[in-house]
Order: sequence, then structure tokens, then C-alpha cells
Amino acid sequence: MKALIVDDDRVLADVVAFTLRREGFEVIKAYDGRSAVQRWVEEQPDIILLDVNMPELDGFSVCKQIRGQSDTPIILLTVRGEEDDIIKGFEIGADDYIVKPFSPRQLVARTKAVLRRAGKAAAAPIHQAGDLNFDRSRREVTIGDGDAVSLTQLENRLFECLIVNVGHVLTTDAIIDHVWGPSGGDRDMLRQLVRRLRGKIEPDPTNPIYIKTIPGLGYGLVVKREIS
Repeated sequence: MKALIVDDDRVLADVVAFTLRREGFEVIKAYDGRSAVQRWVEEQPDIILLDVNMPELDGFSVCKQIRGQSDTPIILLTVRGEEDDIIKGFEIGADDYIVKPFSPRQLVARTKAVLRRAGKAAAAPIHQAGDLNFDRSRREVTIGDGDAVSLTQLENRLFECLIVNVGHVLTTDAIIDHVWGPSGGDRDMLRQLVRRLRGKIEPDPTNPIYIKTIPGLGYGLVVKREIS
């Protein structure tokens, strides 16, 4: 399942992208209205999450343009919660309207609901990277044709964070915040958790090939030759 996220706030776009990737969505992004239309044409996403307030070509205009050519589900995202704006959004063809700020759980629930109404199956919470297959809901990792490895709740959160960002370095603080929350963990706890997870998935935990330590930065999940 492919989602197009359109928002000129790149930080928020990244947050929405992470939220949907962890649910199994393939995510593409655009940061203005004109490029949003171009990415829609090129990628043909299953759903569009579209910010209203953008320069040059706003979300209402993008929605109207796409709706004139396609029935791709569209959810408008905006800080404007006035009734007239909401009505306008529905009148030009939006399928739902979420007012900022919103919680990740609300975003996922509304996205899945719109997809169900459109007759599309929601994405499964399964991620694949190289020979690694991760089922978040079952808390399991499968390596190649091997047996599934069961994870604890904290190991599951750590591996989810790594595989959603496969090929990229994540800072220690970012991982701690995802696994324990902003005040629940520390670097020693993370090191111990990484050690336990390596013990479950690495052929040789003392010489890891998947979970790499990047000195002075953090960790990254590698399924190719390099972290980018």
C-alpha cells in the first residue's frame, strides 16, 4: 500500500511518514502543491495525505485537480478547523479532514478507515529488508528461510525503529525516545537492549552484520554494504 504525504512542514511530513511506515505503508513525499500533483501522476499512490496551507498551489487546489481525474482517496490535514473550510474540503472531493495537531493513532485509524471505504485493504504491519522479515504485531523476526525469532516488547520497538529507517543512521537519543519515551531510558539501557537483540538475530553477535554501531552517532540497520 502506497501513501503520498504532502506538507511544506518537512518535520511534520517526516513524522507522518514514520507513522505510516511502521504500519507497513510505502511512503513518498512532496513539499508543495505542484510537486504533489507530479508525484501523484508518477507514483499512483493508494491514498494521499494532503496539507491545506501551502504556498503557490494550496491543498484545496491540489485536491480539486486530482479529484477531477481520479478517485484516489484524499485526507486533508490542516490547522484550520472552521466549519466552512471543512465543508469546502468535502465539497471538492476530500474523503476525510484531520485538524492539526493529531495523534499518530488517530492518523492511522482514519487512514485505514478511508481505505476500507474505498475498498482497499489496509497495509499489513510487516516489513522486509534484505533477508530480514519483521512482523511487528507478532513481535517476530525471520531471517531468510529460518525460524521466526520472538522479541520482547522493548526489543520489538527497537527493531521496528531500525528497520523502518533501514540504511540510515539513527542517533542514540532518537532511538531512546522511540523505545522508552522522552524520560524513560538512557544510553546504558540502550546498549544492553542492542546487545540482547544482536544475540537473537546476529549469526555472530560479537561481529554484527545487521545492527551496526556508528561511533559518536548511534546505530543503523544494514542490509547492504553501507549506511547512507
